[in-house]
Formats: sequence, C-alpha cells, structure tokens
Amino acid sequence: MPDFDWSAAAANGKVTKGNMNAASAAQVLKRLRDQGLTPLDVRESGLAGGGGKAGALPGGPKAFRKQGNPKAKVNAADVLSITSELAIMLKAGLALDNALRVLIDMSYKPMVTSLLVDILDKVKSGTPLSKALSGHPHLFSDFYVNMIRSGEISGQMASVMARLVEHMERIRSLRESVISAAIYPAILLGVAVLSLVAMLGFVVPQFEKLFNDMGDALPMPTRVVMNIGKVFQHYGWFIVIVGALVVWMLLKWLKTPGGRQWWQGVVLRMPLVGGLSKKYEMTLFSRSLGTLLGNGVPLLTALHISTQTVTNLLLRKPLETMGPKVKEGGKVADAAIGTGVFEPLAINLLRVGEETGRIGPMTLELANILNREVEVGIKRTLTLVEPVLILVLGILIASIIVSILMGILSVNDLAA
Repeated sequence: MPDFDWSAAAANGKVTKGNMNAASAAQVLKRLRDQGLTPLDVRESGLAGGGGKAGALPGGPKAFRKQGNPKAKVNAADVLSITSELAIMLKAGLALDNALRVLIDMSYKPMVTSLLVDILDKVKSGTPLSKALSGHPHLFSDFYVNMIRSGEISGQMASVMARLVEHMERIRSLRESVISAAIYPAILLGVAVLSLVAMLGFVVPQFEKLFNDMGDALPMPTRVVMNIGKVFQHYGWFIVIVGALVVWMLLKWLKTPGGRQWWQGVVLRMPLVGGLSKKYEMTLFSRSLGTLLGNGVPLLTALHISTQTVTNLLLRKPLETMGPKVKEGGKVADAAIGTGVFEPLAINLLRVGEETGRIGPMTLELANILNREVEVGIKRTLTLVEPVLILVLGILIASIIVSILMGILSVNDLAA
C-alpha cells in the first residue's frame, strides 16, 4: 500500500501533519475524520515534490465520491458538517476559497459537491459568501445568512462560524431529544395495536366452533368479542386498506396550511404535551434571537428572523407583532407581554437585559432554562405515558381473555 502525506486541523484550529500507509486517499480521509480531525491536504508521498494545489487528493477523491448516492439530497446534517469544517479551516488560517476547495475534494455526495462548487465559483467572482449562500434558501436560512454577513462585516468569520456551529448543534440536540423521546411510546403503541389485531383476527376466531351452538346463551361480553373477531377475520384486509388510505389522506391534509394550523392548535391544547411544545418553540426563538444579537445583527432584523424559526403558526403570529411595536419605540419586554406567549420569567429576563444592555446574553440564558425544562418535561411525560399505554393494553387484552373464559364456563355449565 502507498504512503500518503497529510495535513489536518484539529477542533482548536491547530494544524498537524503526518504520514499514513493506506490503500487510497479516501481511506486516509476516513481515518483522519474518525480521529476528529479536518483534513486539509492529502497526497501520495513524493508526488510533485509536495507541490500542487492545497487539498488535492491524487487518485482518491473521484473514487471516494462514487461511494455516495448520486440522488441523495443535501440535508441539515450536511450543512452542519460544512459549517463545522469551514470554521475549523478558517480558524487554522486557510483562505475561504482554499477552504472551499478542500471541502469539495473531501465531499462524497455529488449534490454536496455541486453545492460547494457553485458557492466557490461565486466567491471567486467577488460575491460575498453571505450572498452566495442566500442563493440556496432551502438550505441556508435567513438566520444562517445574517450570521455569516455579521462575520463578514466584523472580520471575525471564524469565530462567528464557530458560534453558528454551536447554535446548530444545540438546536439539533434539542430536536433529537424530542424525537428520541417519542420513539419508545410510538413503538409501544404499535405493538399494542398489532397485539389486539392478532388476538381479534386469529386467536378469537379459533373459539367460533366451540361457541356456535350456544346462540343467545353466550354471555354478552363473549358475543361482542366473537362478533368483532368475525369482522377482523372476514374484512381484515379491507379494514387495513381503508385505514391506510384514511391515514394517508389525513397526513396529506395536515401538510396543507389549514391542516397544519389545526393540528398545531390541537397539540397546544393537549395536556402535558401542549406546554412542552410551547416551551420547545420558545427555546428556538430565544436561542436564535440571542445568537443573532450576540453577533451584532440589529434588533429588528434579529426579531424578524427569530420569529421565522418558530414552526407553530399559532405562536408565530403573536411573535410577529413584536417587531412593529419595538420599531415604534416600545420596549422589547413590553412587546413580549403583548404577545401573551411569554412566561413571567422570560419577561423579567428580557427586562433585565434591556436595562443592562445585555439582551442577547439574557435571551441565551432564557433558551438554556427552557431547554432544560423541555428535557425534564419530556422525561416526566414519558414516565406517565409508558405505564398508561401498558395499562391500557393490559386491560384490553385481559378483557378479551376474560370474555372467552366466560364463554367457556358457560359451555361447561350447559354440559353439566
């Protein structure tokens, strides 16, 4: 196997160099990334006397990229990876265009490569990075673009990108914790439904011959269970198809503005879940606002962008009234009171932030508090939901079993 000379940047921006024996440059890239390093340059030892452009990967990048799915779209994880690696390389002292070239050479997803090439071409032609990114609004939000613009204005691009990475990781962590918390109850609910279908569709019908001659002598609970079993046995596939069609139509309707708003209203009115959903949305708003203000983005612009990060339309509408009130000369805390969605703690923190001139740090502190409350609330809700689901499933299955036993006892009484 050939030897490869490499240079890579650590998370603190320190550049290290070394030599590695590997089958290909792609393997070197993987090993370096597994070590938590961001590759800057990988080339076969002795090639061109170490010359050539930075980030060149002789014999490696094309093969490496082919491993990716050519139809795979750029997702949020890709954007986070690009931002993180750019932050490290800029901190290590690489020029922006060279850093983009390195990312292109390291990319294994064709769509990511195409995105980076487009951004590099615009940057080389003199377009600011923020403007180049704004050409892809489905990937880089107004929040992201304004953060980059603040870095360009202040000349602190590396530190701004590092803060952007921290913000994105915190938001991702919060979302993943919510999703992870919902997985187990969803699995439990699915198992409960399948268990009931299996019992009613396959177990209960086995007793039909035993109870055929009983007629009205069968206890009422047994007759009800047997009739439900017959429906499942004879029309099971029809029920499954109709149920799937109804679910598909419902999900499609929920994607419409009206359906989405209706569902968001239902979620907010749910016990336990409604309060957690509201705190989750306010965490997104507070963290975005604090991060933007901390990077020099004007208050009115920061309020507008932060409001757009709130996905619940019923909460976003009152938040949209804050900007006009502040523009007219009102205080942020007073505008927040007028929305009716902020808790007293949030109002007090905003008021303290305004009085001390530290509204950015105060909103970040509010985001941290709400984040902890959401995580604790999720754990508490799960401690209630899990046993309730298990209890309900147990009661339903026990009811079916007891109904069948009542029928069997009736048969024995008649036989006696």
